[in-house]
Amino acid sequence: MPTAPRAQGRRTFIRQAAAGATALIGLGASSAEAPAAPGRSANPSGDGAPDDFYLCFSPHEAEFVEALVGLMCPPDELTPGGVECGLAIFIDRQLAGAFGRGEQLYHQGPWRPGRPEDGYQLPMTPAQYFKHGLAAADLACAQLHGRNFAALDMAAGDLFLQGMADGKVNSGEAKLDVWFNEMIYPLFTQACFSDPVYGGNRGKVFWKMIGYPGLPAVNGLNITKYRGKPFPGAATPLSMEDFG
Repeated sequence: MPTAPRAQGRRTFIRQAAAGATALIGLGASSAEAPAAPGRSANPSGDGAPDDFYLCFSPHEAEFVEALVGLMCPPDELTPGGVECGLAIFIDRQLAGAFGRGEQLYHQGPWRPGRPEDGYQLPMTPAQYFKHGLAAADLACAQLHGRNFAALDMAAGDLFLQGMADGKVNSGEAKLDVWFNEMIYPLFTQACFSDPVYGGNRGKVFWKMIGYPGLPAVNGLNITKYRGKPFPGAATPLSMEDFG
């Protein structure tokens, strides 16, 4: 399972995540009929965000998620911080949409423990599970540090995420290692490397960072044409927004 990034290796962590993200590029879910919530993105400007309001997160949840993506993707010479890259907006939109509502999941029960190969086996929708884990994680953080996760400094936040990912931090019956590794980490990776039309990867910053040229549908012939040669389009990747 993936683990949370330590302070000295966060950028390496994002590069490693890119290796497994190719299949996720272009992934998105509809957010039609999503419930509105009053949370507001701290820095809504940029490519891919339809507006500056959170559709799924409460203000407290938004603070947690913004702190989370800011810690996992700090600003440096390669990318802005996680909030500015739209990572929190992407996660919010996914949870507010068809994925978060569990539209492709079985909802009738009975609920029994599943095997890993069975996939998602919970009576909660993904959005409910995300919120349940977030509340449990924030409670565990308050018990350990005397303050909420959003109030932690970078060093303390790193250690808390690492402990949670390694199964050393739990809260009641919540398995926070499973929550982090199977819900948070995949959503974070998708937020980084999905098409900017879904809210994350604003300005195609992560595509540019790894030299990804954009939509796979337009690059089939280029695989042969530029084999063994530098691809001139890597500096200006194309997203669905460029074909509107």
